[in-house]
Amino acid sequence: MMPDLAAILSRVQTALPAAALALRRNPGPAGQDSLLVAPADLVAVCRFLRDTPELAFDLLSNVTGVDWPDPATADAVAVPAEATAPAACGFLEVVYHLYSTPRRVGPLVLRARTADRAAAVQLPSVVAVYRSAEFQEREIYDLFGVIFTGHPDLRRILMWDEFLDHPLRKDYVAPDDYQYEPTPHDAVLEKAKLHYPAKAES
Repeated sequence: MMPDLAAILSRVQTALPAAALALRRNPGPAGQDSLLVAPADLVAVCRFLRDTPELAFDLLSNVTGVDWPDPATADAVAVPAEATAPAACGFLEVVYHLYSTPRRVGPLVLRARTADRAAAVQLPSVVAVYRSAEFQEREIYDLFGVIFTGHPDLRRILMWDEFLDHPLRKDYVAPDDYQYEPTPHDAVLEKAKLHYPAKAES
């Protein structure tokens, strides 16, 4: 059963009046509307959704990241319920899917956004509320560059420690030297040849 987001939003606002969150409509075929939560309120909202018996969103099944260099594109996918000024710059977004296993309700989709894509890329970790977020937040950190404050072990999980970039950013450019590829072949070989030392003429 799909959650009643308007009712959930009302309950959260009553219980946590200082929390900043807003309903976002999804115009696509899936029609999975979501709640956009301010980073500072994310952990408190998650704890309320989990611990309130009438809601009981006890399972965090999925956490993923999205890179939005163009904020207008993000607002076209998650449409504000009321007309609001678009964000001034691009940002990274983390999307959470919550389920209530005792009530068989879900997914409840939450969104949280960083201030920008450069220096202010911090979001609070929800591992203290949902332990299932631990590896998924590490993956988002690795591939998108979101820094989850309060995470118990935030380090790369797919790329090696010395890797300097985040491969799922929209502006990521794959290297053409492939120095990590021990046996380059096909198109990789052609790119790698550009970095081979020139042969001395005999």
